[in-house]
Amino acid sequence: MSPPPVVMSSPPTSVFSRQQTRPLASSPLRPQQTTAITPLATTTTTSAASNSKRRPAPLNTSSASSYNPQAARRNQGPGAPKGGDPRENTSSSNGNSFLTDFKNQKFKRFELKDVFGHCVEFSSDQHGSRFIQQKFDVATPEERKIVFDEIVPSGHALALMRDVFGNYVIQKLFEYGTPHQRKMLCNVMDGNMLQLSLDMYGCRVVQKAIDCVTPAQQSAIVAELSGHVLQCVKDANGNHVIQKILERIVSERMVLINAFSGNVRNLASHPYGCRVLQRCLEYAGQEQTMPLLEELYRNASALMQDQFGNYVVQFVLERGTPTNRDRMIDSLMGKFLLMASHKFASNVCEKALVAADPIRRRALIEEILAPNSSGVTAASVMMCDQFANYVLQKAINVADPDHLTALVAIVLPQLVSMRRSTSTASSNKQLANIERLLKEKGFGVADVQSLASNSAAVDTTP
Repeated sequence: MSPPPVVMSSPPTSVFSRQQTRPLASSPLRPQQTTAITPLATTTTTSAASNSKRRPAPLNTSSASSYNPQAARRNQGPGAPKGGDPRENTSSSNGNSFLTDFKNQKFKRFELKDVFGHCVEFSSDQHGSRFIQQKFDVATPEERKIVFDEIVPSGHALALMRDVFGNYVIQKLFEYGTPHQRKMLCNVMDGNMLQLSLDMYGCRVVQKAIDCVTPAQQSAIVAELSGHVLQCVKDANGNHVIQKILERIVSERMVLINAFSGNVRNLASHPYGCRVLQRCLEYAGQEQTMPLLEELYRNASALMQDQFGNYVVQFVLERGTPTNRDRMIDSLMGKFLLMASHKFASNVCEKALVAADPIRRRALIEEILAPNSSGVTAASVMMCDQFANYVLQKAINVADPDHLTALVAIVLPQLVSMRRSTSTASSNKQLANIERLLKEKGFGVADVQSLASNSAAVDTTP
């Protein structure tokens, strides 16, 4: 029995389709995991897509009750009935018999008041949980209080927070609860915040609590997690709690930033840490993130070549201040060909050509035009490289008229020559993309002679 689908809000994603082997230019940020009326799908990012052309993105506490619905489902044997608790179809249990009748639709119409006395059993069942969630949206305060009183004071709340279906009912209690009821729920979570944050279902309850409770209660949540920030960041579930704190609890951001300081390279190279760093740079102010940015600058070359770190560098290039962008682009100077030929750094090179100011863009293209000691230009080498050829195409797209003429004068004659000698499908595809781009710019094979004679007159000095 599959859980109902969920509505997820996205990271933001922003950071960033050609089919090839290079990685996604966008962040591996899967959309941020948030709470909803239906179960949440697994995450994948941050955020967006120019890179899909190359590589897919990286992308129990017991309740006070003797009955633990989650454990019951785990222990269910092959012959037990489907749908959760193996005792569900036992006629001797009035509650489970009522739930069975509900699922078999023996009654034409159910209202929330009809399940009073059975709210715990319904909350831990797929269909029962969905029914309570739907009815809760239109229920009266009195009806909501009855459901709350069945679940929380009786000691079932903590187990349901970690239950595959029950966690959604707890989220509804937070969403529609009175201040006093929300305080009672927070009291249940006290001392269990880390375990809930690391739990697949509990982390959704923690995120919902952050959205709903008072600033003082939000600070209490952060205080309980303050000694475990890096553990949460590197956890598949806990990282979403940290992202929610960065987004919603302004007063506590420095607690997290202080934990990140000195660990930026390590976090940026982590599949979840890179997401959290991007959210930190997005939500926190320039003064707060300056120590983190300094660490990024010092490790820029290594992170550009990292399968996850390159997303953080791209985020700075796309979303950073002009000063931040300039310092990151300066890290590319003198090694543009090396980075352009790298599987991950080539994405950074493309982003740099787009984000650079005219002076720095001109300097980067000069590196492409410059010949090496053997007289071979970087542009000629890039045409034959499975990753650098995309950087070359981007350079042709953004070059000013003088540099465009110089680039075409190198590329077009070599394109004609390679067309005659290259037979592999991948090379032919690369050459076809370059040829198509040149045609869009108004250049064709007939222009080879004129370009060759005019290229000597082009001044390519910065």
